[in-house]
Amino acid sequence: MISAISWVPRGVSKPVPSVADPPTKEEIDELIKTGALERSGDGESEDGDGEMDVEIPKKGDQISQALEVAKALGKASKVTVSGTKFDDITDGLRELDMEHYDDEEDGIDPFSSGLGDLYYPSNDMDPYLKDKDDDEESEDSDDMTINPTDSVIVCARNEDDVSQLEIWLYVESEDGESNVYVHHDVIISSFPLCTAWLDCPLKGGDKGNFIAVGLMDEPSIEIWDLDIIDEVQPCVVLGGIAEMKKKKGKKASIKYKEGSHRDSVLGLAWNKFYRNVLASASADKQVKIWDVATGKCTITMEHHTDKVQAVAWNHFAHQVLLSGSFDHSVVLKDGRASSHSGYKWTVTADVESLAWDPHTEHSFVVSLEDGTVKGFDIRAATSSSTSESKPSFTLHAHDKAVCAISYNPSAPNLLATGSTDKMVKLWDVSNNQPSCISSRNPKAGAVFSVSFSEDNPFLLAIGGSKGTLEVWDTSYDAAVAQRFGSYIKKSRTTPGS
Repeated sequence: MISAISWVPRGVSKPVPSVADPPTKEEIDELIKTGALERSGDGESEDGDGEMDVEIPKKGDQISQALEVAKALGKASKVTVSGTKFDDITDGLRELDMEHYDDEEDGIDPFSSGLGDLYYPSNDMDPYLKDKDDDEESEDSDDMTINPTDSVIVCARNEDDVSQLEIWLYVESEDGESNVYVHHDVIISSFPLCTAWLDCPLKGGDKGNFIAVGLMDEPSIEIWDLDIIDEVQPCVVLGGIAEMKKKKGKKASIKYKEGSHRDSVLGLAWNKFYRNVLASASADKQVKIWDVATGKCTITMEHHTDKVQAVAWNHFAHQVLLSGSFDHSVVLKDGRASSHSGYKWTVTADVESLAWDPHTEHSFVVSLEDGTVKGFDIRAATSSSTSESKPSFTLHAHDKAVCAISYNPSAPNLLATGSTDKMVKLWDVSNNQPSCISSRNPKAGAVFSVSFSEDNPFLLAIGGSKGTLEVWDTSYDAAVAQRFGSYIKKSRTTPGS
């Protein structure tokens, strides 16, 4: 399934991403120690040494454990893990001496009659294979190149208990044909629930190209460098478990890092104006503000009484943050008035997602578990902490939960909704009188994420339970073209579109 989608701005990605250095022995030992390579969580230990215990694998499980290590590291054939529970596996591989399997003895090929014209020590010296290798390398290079006109989409995906970030390219040719394919992927430690792209320069320079990921059953937020291939660890981890002690017959004792969430991270929102600021929503009922440059939590807010599902920064008032919860409420907090308790709106069901209108600072929409979407105008909020103001509109959008909503960044009042009823719908919400102008079953299964592109604003990325990314060019929809044609023409004449 695809649980979350984030667009990467055009021209930000490196034309050819770097390849990560092989992990050191210390990094491998740390991965095993922290349990990143084994997530059973069933191991028990009588030791009280203060370190997270690693379950000793049974003999029948050792090979599968080793394969998991190999899959996670990507370079296991050249890595030796000494001093770990995988020594017997590596010792066996060492005895086979696979690294020198292809080495020739005394310069003689046992399958040839000698060193004649048909024998070449390497492919580079074989004129037939050399040209073939050059052609293949050229094709591989073209496939790995990210052009400034390519659209990059990051999908948080899980399949067969393997969690990963897939980096897709949406490529348009000169004749208008499009091609969508996976450029590379990143194996991550746990099921991804939410993502947020950010460009804070975590590794120096003016900007970066990073994706923040919130994880199921993990209190941490991982930040990965999208310009590196085959990376095995995030470049930054916000929060998380500092120490876990397991004793036989007793509940595990967990010590969290300072400022960490205590449960799964369900929602993320990056602040485009204060580029080092990231907001997070968690099942621990808290909202946190992080400084990703220092890796520290700067503010913790506890104004909800149930799981917090979504957070969203205002596009115009950059210190205004919305949060939506399973406690059937939406809360607005303004960082410019830190002493104010904020404003609160009561809704009819669990909050699934939030979105500020990118064309006005006063309006937002919230989608709910009961299939409705409500619009609000914050100017109607009362001065008290709990606002009883009615919504600007209530839209019975779907038969099941509306998991995702997305405003079109170019065309005012064009709103997309996606639901577990497997449908994606486009709405014209002009004058607070929503009307459905188009609907589609994208064959994505239950829809968990929809997102319009900033650079090509009529492209709608869709992800769901079937695990396949769908990209809908809504500009070719007749009803969309009729109502928003002028914005479509403008987007197509914009340089780089």
